[in-house]
Amino acid sequence: MDFYVRISEVIDFRSFSNLWFWIALAVMWSTASHWVMGVPWDLVQRARRQGGRAGEDVHQLACIYAGRLRHIGEAAGLWVVALASFLLTALGILGFRYGLEFAQALFCLGFPMMLVAGMSHRTALRIEDLTGPDLYHALSWHRRRVQGLGVVAIFFTALWGMYQNLRIGAL
Repeated sequence: MDFYVRISEVIDFRSFSNLWFWIALAVMWSTASHWVMGVPWDLVQRARRQGGRAGEDVHQLACIYAGRLRHIGEAAGLWVVALASFLLTALGILGFRYGLEFAQALFCLGFPMMLVAGMSHRTALRIEDLTGPDLYHALSWHRRRVQGLGVVAIFFTALWGMYQNLRIGAL
């Protein structure tokens, strides 16, 4: 019986009191701010300092990723937005109207990432013809916006998680 109790503690659907949720939140935002438009941030910094091959790599990676996002937006953008909106609405209703904490946690992860996807698509449309310092500046600006959104999202998720833990008494 002790084994099943421990397993249920590890796989717990009370998300805000679960360490795995907070690890997933941290990994999600660190990944989102490190990979800027499909380009690792350290490569952007190296290209800004040294240029040359690193600059060519940044340009190629950014063009590939931006072209991919533009193509997805043109081919299936309406369907992607409709499906994501439906899923987030369902999670929001299940979580905040009916009190399902797992749905609240998924909403706290998914809603800001939908905003990041929208910002990425907008940046993809802007960087189509940029090269060199202009491209690095656009990528840097996009990264700062993603980081700012991440700070706000983590703050509100932490507030909501603390409220839920105090309300339920999970700790």
